[in-house]
Amino acid sequence: MPGLKPEAALRAILLAGLVFLLAASLPGHLSADSVTQLYEGRFGVRESFGPAVYAKILGLFDEVVPGTGLYVTASALILTWALISLIELRGRASWWAVGFAAIAAASPTLLLIQAAVWKDVLFANLSVAGFVCLAHAAKGWDEERRPWLLLAAAAFALAIAMSVRQNGLVLVVFAALALGWTAGSRGWRPGLAWGLGGLVSVIVLAQVMGVLAQPRGSGPDQALSTGLRILRHYDIVGAVAHDPTLKLEAIAKANPKAVPVIKAEAPKVYSPERVDFLDSSPALGAALWLTPETAISAQWFDLILRHPGAYLAHRWDAFVQVLINPVLERCNPIFVGVEAPVERLELLQIQPGREPSDLAMSNYATWWYVTPFYSHLAFAAAALIVAGFLVFRREAADMVIAGLMLGVLAFTASFFVVSIACDYRYLYALDLAALAGLLYLALDPPVFRSGRRP
Repeated sequence: MPGLKPEAALRAILLAGLVFLLAASLPGHLSADSVTQLYEGRFGVRESFGPAVYAKILGLFDEVVPGTGLYVTASALILTWALISLIELRGRASWWAVGFAAIAAASPTLLLIQAAVWKDVLFANLSVAGFVCLAHAAKGWDEERRPWLLLAAAAFALAIAMSVRQNGLVLVVFAALALGWTAGSRGWRPGLAWGLGGLVSVIVLAQVMGVLAQPRGSGPDQALSTGLRILRHYDIVGAVAHDPTLKLEAIAKANPKAVPVIKAEAPKVYSPERVDFLDSSPALGAALWLTPETAISAQWFDLILRHPGAYLAHRWDAFVQVLINPVLERCNPIFVGVEAPVERLELLQIQPGREPSDLAMSNYATWWYVTPFYSHLAFAAAALIVAGFLVFRREAADMVIAGLMLGVLAFTASFFVVSIACDYRYLYALDLAALAGLLYLALDPPVFRSGRRP
């Protein structure tokens, strides 16, 4: 079209992608976890160990418009704003960026997964938006008025992100490092003060959110402790499956009958793909859960300190599953429609099943399986490359976006110690951040020259 500028074309593509996403998928795709958290949010109860903040967020949107349609819209709008506002960071856009945005907007990464009512999607959206706000603040850092509103928006977004995904703290640390670098243009002391201040502020804000999100009468939040216990069960069983000679001395002292059961059942039910396979053995579940928490904890630490070979072998296998997805179809790369216990759906007045549009979207997504858009490893490589180029150029906003790239890589690495399933959504933040980084780089491709800090 004559006279069409790439900036306008880019905005139009991203907005069109948003409209198509909402038209095709509202009120969103709900798995059993989604429905449970919506139920908790609507009725103010705690029945799972999912994040209370996420349930509260769903409940707040549900009060305005029943269901998840408004929530999905708001979440997708946050991401769309963040991507469009990248244009303002560079002050221009190239046609390379327009072409890349068209492909990205058509990919399941933006077109399908964004409509899933999962904490992983909200975490990814808020993480990208938080760093983008911080990048805008960095760009205007030396102006007469401090960009307090942008800093507050970044802190709020990252605090919610950390509240819905515990290992999201890794990204908060990198955001604090980026803030410290920005403030450090006037000396290391201001940089240290701003970095530590930002880190503490986000952590405190996240803790306050967690307390306020707890329903009345629910008592202390057990989500973290329950999740940690499940992780320890998985690690103990995985280590035994890799090394049947482990003695499990701490468990033997507290619950001697559990040891032979664990030894016998571990090789049968263990899978690096997911912890759920442990539930197929009621005897194993009873042996683990009837053992006192102190003994499980002591056995876990003993495993790491005295038997690192078995522990690391299990952890490596589990990490490969979540990062590489060797058998993609078994890691839930697609979820559409509504699938949850009927009685819970009836209470929420939500119809189960899949619409023809859902099935069409599911079929469409399978065509992308062989592309880099369904490869966490490809996105990790892209994030590393983007970070390298931006650190080389070293402009103020560049360093924040580079912080996002390095932060999401560190977040991915944290799954080496916490992964309990290979579900594709767990590393969705990596994919989305890498897409944002590639788009930012394509807006104004860096010249191969060393940069100076402004």
